[in-house]
Amino acid sequence: MTLRDRYSRVIDYMRISVTDRCNLRCIYCMPDGHRPLKFKKILTYEEIIRIVRIGAELGLRKIRLTGGEPLARKNVQYLIKQIKAIPGIEDLSMTTNGVLLERYAEELRSAGLDRINVSLDSLQPDRYREITQGGELKNILKGIEKAYLIGLRPLKINAVVVRGINDDEIESFAGITIEKPFHVRFIEFMPGKTNAWSAEKCIPIQEIKERIINSFKSLEPVRLRSNGPARYFRIPGARGILGFISPVTNHFCSECNRLRITADGRVRPCLFSRTEIDLKSAMRSGATDEELKRLLILSVEAKPEGHRIGKDGERSYISKAMSQIGG
Repeated sequence: MTLRDRYSRVIDYMRISVTDRCNLRCIYCMPDGHRPLKFKKILTYEEIIRIVRIGAELGLRKIRLTGGEPLARKNVQYLIKQIKAIPGIEDLSMTTNGVLLERYAEELRSAGLDRINVSLDSLQPDRYREITQGGELKNILKGIEKAYLIGLRPLKINAVVVRGINDDEIESFAGITIEKPFHVRFIEFMPGKTNAWSAEKCIPIQEIKERIINSFKSLEPVRLRSNGPARYFRIPGARGILGFISPVTNHFCSECNRLRITADGRVRPCLFSRTEIDLKSAMRSGATDEELKRLLILSVEAKPEGHRIGKDGERSYISKAMSQIGG
C-alpha cells in the first residue's frame, strides 16, 4: 500500500519521540524550567511498536527515533529490535546528542539500528559546554568515532548555526569532511515559541555555502539516494560530504514525506502545524487497529501544503519546544 496526502506526496517516513527527557539542555531546544512528562504520560514501547506495525501496513518504510534524548530512556535497544522485525520497515535510524553513544553504539547496532545522526553545535569544548549547559565535547567525539567504526553509516553530524553563537565555526565544521567520511549538515535556526529566535540570528544556508566556498575555493554537487531535506555537496577531494537544510529561507515542503509522533502519543502532520491527532488516548480507550489506521490516514490528509515561515513577513513558529516534539 502507498500512503499519499492531498498533494500527491508519498508519506513513508515517521519520526517518533521516545521521550521528552534529555541529559543536556541545549539553548535552542529545551526551554528554561521545562518539566518532563511523567512516565505514564508517554507512549510505552508496546504502544510505539503497535503504531509502527500499523503504519507499516499502510506504507511507512522508514522510522527515526528521536527525543529529547532517546538514549536517556532505558532499554531503547529492545524497541529497536522489535521495530526492525516489523515487515515493511526498511530503514531504522536515530538522532542523538551523543552523550551516551560510545557506551551504547555496539548494542544499538546489534539490535538492528541502521544509521545515526548526532546533533553537535560546536567544536570548542568551552562553547559546547555553554550551549548544552554542561556537555563534554570529548565524549561526543568519541561516540561519533565509535559509531562509525562499528557500521552505523552514513554517520551524520547536524549543526544548527546561530549568528553570534557558533557561526564562526562554519569553516571548522566543513573542514571535518576533508579527512573524515562523515556527512556534516548545516541547519538554519528555526523559530520556536521558546527559543528566542530572531531573523538576525538565523543565517541563511546560501550565506553558509558562500562562506565555505570562499574558504575552500569550490563545492561540487553530490547525488545521493535520498528524498530528505538536505542538498549535498563535497569539497573537492574531501572524504566526507556537506549537507544544507533550509527550512526558513528555501522551503522543501513539496518533498515532505513524514509524520511526527510526539512523546505523549500525538501525530503532528507538520513540524510547524498546530494540528495534533491523539493516538495515545485512542489506544488507551481500546481503539482497534482499524480505528488507529483511520487516525493515521486522517493525519496524512491533514498535512498542509507547506508552512509560511520566512514568507510574506509572517511570524509563524514551532508551537512547542523541540524536546517535546522530537527534533
